[in-house]
Amino acid sequence: MSFSDTELAVVRTAAEREGMASAAWAGRQVRAVAQHTLVPVSLDAADVLRELVQARVHLRETVTALRALAAAGPPGAGVPESAATAVARALDAVVRVDEATVAVMRERRPRS
Repeated sequence: MSFSDTELAVVRTAAEREGMASAAWAGRQVRAVAQHTLVPVSLDAADVLRELVQARVHLRETVTALRALAAAGPPGAGVPESAATAVARALDAVVRVDEATVAVMRERRPRS
């Protein structure tokens, strides 16, 4: 195996974190992949997971806004518009979370 300087730095950091020599750590990872106990994913997976986390945060904020509207009591002037906007934002967030989840699931490979 050969690594670029950046890749080697990552390997060394991971090996040090686990108290192992770099070659031993890399060998363990290669064996885990060969035995299908470690499934490598593309670099895009990190972006997909970041989007999923951001969408989830947005969804939680929107749900909080909906709860605040519901706690305000009977609808007054302007409240129906605010509620409709909050519901639309929540539904948009759900769609983004669903899309991100599907993308993550496509990235996963079955394990033996």
